[in-house]
Amino acid sequence: MYTLLAATASIHWVDYVIVVASILLAVVMGFYFAHRQKDSNAYFTASGRVPDWAIGMSIFATLISSVTFLAYPGAAYAGNWILLVQGLMVPIVLVSLIGLIVPLFRKVIKLSTYEYFERRFGAFARFYSSIAFVLTHFTKMGSVFFLVSMALASFMNIDIYWVIAVLGVTIILLTFLGGMEAIIWMDVIQGGMLIGGGLICIIFLLCAFGTPFSAGDILQTAWNATTNVGPYEVSKIGVGPFEWDLVETTFLVMALNGFFYALQKYGTDQTIVQRYLTAKDDKSAKKAAFIGVFLSVPIWTIFMLVGSLLFAYYQLSPDAAIEGMKADAVFPHFISTQLPIGVRGLIIAAIAAAAISSLDSDLNCLSAIAVEDYLMRFKKNVSDKFRLNFGRLIVVLAGLGAVGIAVLYVQSNGGAVLETIFAFYAIFSAGIVGIFLLGLFSRRANKQGLYVGLAVCILFTAYAMLTSPQKMPDGSKQALLDFGAWNYTHSKYMLGVYSHIIVLVVGYVASFFFKTPLADKELTIFGWLEEKKAAKK
Repeated sequence: MYTLLAATASIHWVDYVIVVASILLAVVMGFYFAHRQKDSNAYFTASGRVPDWAIGMSIFATLISSVTFLAYPGAAYAGNWILLVQGLMVPIVLVSLIGLIVPLFRKVIKLSTYEYFERRFGAFARFYSSIAFVLTHFTKMGSVFFLVSMALASFMNIDIYWVIAVLGVTIILLTFLGGMEAIIWMDVIQGGMLIGGGLICIIFLLCAFGTPFSAGDILQTAWNATTNVGPYEVSKIGVGPFEWDLVETTFLVMALNGFFYALQKYGTDQTIVQRYLTAKDDKSAKKAAFIGVFLSVPIWTIFMLVGSLLFAYYQLSPDAAIEGMKADAVFPHFISTQLPIGVRGLIIAAIAAAAISSLDSDLNCLSAIAVEDYLMRFKKNVSDKFRLNFGRLIVVLAGLGAVGIAVLYVQSNGGAVLETIFAFYAIFSAGIVGIFLLGLFSRRANKQGLYVGLAVCILFTAYAMLTSPQKMPDGSKQALLDFGAWNYTHSKYMLGVYSHIIVLVVGYVASFFFKTPLADKELTIFGWLEEKKAAKK
């Protein structure tokens, strides 16, 4: 059986009760809202009857997965806060473009984000982008399932396969029965648990119960500590290095990556765009987006702080058990050995809640895409009841698929075999933001130019993935193709940046070689600007 922790305290029955109760709550919420899912509109968009603050909390809970709970503290413990830069770019992008993005989607599409891509560039663009979403989210769901199941199995001393099964059934039932409305209101509860869990961990780390040192000692130790990022020595509570370097994980690299991450998440990701459609009007949708982001950034920061405080805590109070322990395992070890009965259960329940909040949204959105992008294309004259039942069937199948991927992770020793497979998925899911920006900012851009841009992007991404070091089944790292000095050497975080820029630039230039009518203004920023200008008169 997988073990995440080197040493685990015996979990008390009180902790078991708290964790089980939090999981059962998700199932109860599914049954509670089941009677309101009378049509596909209610199932996928809650019929627009959810208040903006709840949608905002749901966006927040979706963005903060168990990866945040476990991986962010591990990253800060081992290094510094450089990964936070990605999140800090989100508010900047949101403030700049949300006023355009929200009304655009609410006016142009019915349900699927990728309907916009078809209206702008044809059916191929829609299929390419929707398939990219499906592939990337399946890989994400599998890894989240695996990570949280491994943690819960270690915490509770339960076989990991049982944990995967219980979580899988819970998430499928919640989504199958309650639809988007149940998901959003469950996210509200789970979002509160995430916030509370992070704050509780900060309090217990700073109080350092049973130790001779104070909160001031911990903070000073964390503040004065340094670490190395490549050849650069940087502060552990900092977002450096600030050198002009695209090879190492620098501030510049993460800022560029974060810019495109924000655009992809809020402009092209079905899990977020679908929530715009649950709001009663444009104003409520924009408010919800702001609430989601401005809750997420402080929580990302809190979990980075947890990692830094953990480092200081174990510097001042050495623990032989963490010697040689992976950085990602240190926080679970602290939870298991240092938190009191009941509090430990609340934190474990929050970790489970983080996974549920992320995965239930993925299932509902994958179902929406299956219905809108594929069912309605090949079987247009179907009843709404058929749409609803088909969507629910997809929820079950997608949920079982995600469970299957998590099991493959377990059986392949943490996913070493699957990593290579998922690398190839990345090749054919690149450049989505480039498509979005090309369509949004240029009426001259056409589908023929886009196809050229996508072809160049796919070739470049394939070259970069195949010539950069990949984790092999034996644990070693080597390139699948070795071109020597011509290998891709820049940071992996820059790969997505380059792919989006290639689609944008090559697609725009190539469009001039094909004579086509200009795109409809309402599908671009120019239509929005005209509306804004007319509204001022």
